[in-house]
Amino acid sequence: MKQSLSEQEIQAIVKRVLSESLGNQPEKSPCEEPAVKEPKEKKKKVVAIGTDHGGVDLKEILKQTLIANNYDVIDVGTHTKDSVDYPDIALAVSKLVASGKAWRGVIIDGAGIGSCMAANKVPGIRAALCYDYATAKNSREHNNANVLTLGAGLIGTNLAKQIMITWLTTDFLGGRHARRVDKIMEIQDQYLSDGK
Repeated sequence: MKQSLSEQEIQAIVKRVLSESLGNQPEKSPCEEPAVKEPKEKKKKVVAIGTDHGGVDLKEILKQTLIANNYDVIDVGTHTKDSVDYPDIALAVSKLVASGKAWRGVIIDGAGIGSCMAANKVPGIRAALCYDYATAKNSREHNNANVLTLGAGLIGTNLAKQIMITWLTTDFLGGRHARRVDKIMEIQDQYLSDGK
C-alpha cells in the first residue's frame, strides 16, 4: 500500500528543511515521526577518515574538527599529495565502519563520487555523497548513512565542516524510513547470497 503525504505535510517538511538550511531552529511538523535516538556510549565515538591526494589539506582540517568535537579519529591516510587511488582509501574507511571498529566514516576525494561508489561495494555500508546542509540531514534522517563522502574540489572548508558535523549529529528517523533502508540492505543481501 502506497502512503502519500498531504500537501500540508509536504509544505511542513519543505519549511523545516529551508529553516534548518538557513540556520534557524527546526519546527517539528505534526506529521513527522519521532527521531530514533542511537544509544549513548560512555566512550568517545570513533570516526574513520581518509582521503586521496586531492583532499589532504581538507582531511587535516576535518580531522582537527572531529577531535575538537570529542570524537576519536582513525586516519587511514593519505598524508601526502603524492598520487594514490581513491578506491583503496574508500575500502580502508569502509572496512573499519563495517567491522564496527569505527562508528562512522568520512572519505574525501576530488569530487566525492568515486569514493561513494567504492564504499557502497562494501557489505553493510550506506555511503552518501553530501554537498550541502540538506543532503547531510537527509542522508542521515532518511537513509541512515554510515559513511560520508565529500568532494574537496567542489566545496569549501567551512561548508565541509558544516556538512560533516551536521551529518554526525543527525539521528536516523526510523519509521517508514527504516523499512526503506531494510529494503536497500535486502538488495545487497540478495546479490551476496546469489554470488553475483
